Amino acid sequence: MQVHILSENNSILKHFLCQLRDVTVQKDSMRFRKNVHRIGEIMAYEISKSLPYAPHEVTTPLGTKKSEKIQQGILVTSVLRAGLALHEGLISFFDDAENGFISAFRHHPNNDDYFDIVTEYKAAPSLTDKTVIIADPMLATGLSLQAACHKLLENESPAAVHIAVVIAAPEGIEFLQNNLPDNFHLWIADVDSHLNEKKYIVPGLGDAGDLAYGVKL
Repeated sequence: MQVHILSENNSILKHFLCQLRDVTVQKDSMRFRKNVHRIGEIMAYEISKSLPYAPHEVTTPLGTKKSEKIQQGILVTSVLRAGLALHEGLISFFDDAENGFISAFRHHPNNDDYFDIVTEYKAAPSLTDKTVIIADPMLATGLSLQAACHKLLENESPAAVHIAVVIAAPEGIEFLQNNLPDNFHLWIADVDSHLNEKKYIVPGLGDAGDLAYGVKL
């Protein structure tokens, strides 16, 4: 897996990340969603640099211009529900993209720290021969993203797969590198220190889904 860490270079991305993490700013859920949306736009721009392009001649009011267009169809899919704001940011740039959605969440059968991953819902068109972008803002253990990828890609043959996350833990990055194909791309806005005993990212930013859409039952 090819890993791209966007915060290694200075850009407005770092400003948005500061606001996402700040406990005095992130309480405004509309602002939180907007900042995740903006990061999705930045990630779409960075991902676009790696896509294949084909020659295209454009007719203007005064003549023609040889240019290039993205060659393959794009499908953006998000892990519900936390991935929705990131999804919206990605499709604001990839405005011709198809869309898909999948659920993946931690299930604690014994009401303790042990959990497994449940994927109950999938809605997506065919992924075959398309550039697939999977949006999930938090990469902790990597188990939910692995489960989402397997569910989405079963019986499918995409041309390329890109995973877009906002905050990642080193443990999750290593897990995906060891358990997903080498030709996948992992795009990360920022990498944090570690996972705590409950497998939450430290220092992280809290529960992205709750901050964006309210506390769940």
